[in-house]
Amino acid sequence: MPKKQALGRGMDAIFIDNTPDSPERTDKLAVSDIEPRRDQPRKTFDPESLSSLADSIAANGLIQPIIVRPSESSALYSIVAGERRWRAARMAGLSEVPVVIIDADDRKAAEYALVENIQREDLNPIEEAEGLKSLIEDYNLTQEQAAKRVGKSRAAIANALRLLELPDEVISLVGHKSLSAGHARALLGLNDKTLIPDAAKTIVDHELSVRAAEELIKKLNSKPEPKKNDPVADSYYSSLEQKLTESLGHKVRISRSKRRRSISISYKNSDELEELIRLLGCSEALEDK
Repeated sequence: MPKKQALGRGMDAIFIDNTPDSPERTDKLAVSDIEPRRDQPRKTFDPESLSSLADSIAANGLIQPIIVRPSESSALYSIVAGERRWRAARMAGLSEVPVVIIDADDRKAAEYALVENIQREDLNPIEEAEGLKSLIEDYNLTQEQAAKRVGKSRAAIANALRLLELPDEVISLVGHKSLSAGHARALLGLNDKTLIPDAAKTIVDHELSVRAAEELIKKLNSKPEPKKNDPVADSYYSSLEQKLTESLGHKVRISRSKRRRSISISYKNSDELEELIRLLGCSEALEDK
């Protein structure tokens, strides 16, 4: 069996189990004998980047092998890691490519693919978060266990997963790289979550840096929350204002605030003022007039 290649800290962690001599061999396969994974963690492939990689492969060949395993549904080989390289190799017109063939079950293949993409930084922040979420949920892992599998800290896993709490329209902006993960984390700091879509639009429209976005969120959080009125109390005082207005024949307004409470009665001229004074039982105030 060929000497096992170094796979990186995260890769090694995946394949450390009770059967360390699991089959693996380096070979070459026809491009047409390879098929993509159904649950590939990477959802988008940038056409310009793919074209650039195809030009490089056409000039220099495919240097890094594609990781594959025998397909369970056909005579082909299923890609575990390296779909982007496979697609570029097809664009470059290669008839065959170097591969590392491994014997891995669905769980190890899924972990392998996710780790390979994360370590190569091939995923956008949302793809990475969704891949981690699937890894945790499908295989009943804790965040700590997932962190060890992919070679990251538990805090990094938690921060990545928080991005999925954003509204769908903002998740789309991050997925299409209109917003960075730094911008997204700043938006998650908004106290009023309903403001997130509008704040995200402001960041994109004005091309704000992450630092400027953080300042924007700070300003939004410093604005006082709108006063919440008690509908029962509002109804009572509104009815009271109406009854007093009808009884006195003058507009009455009752004001209530935390610092000051008052009642005001409107009048148009001095005659109405005197009438009000008498209605209030204070006629003696007019005796010295």
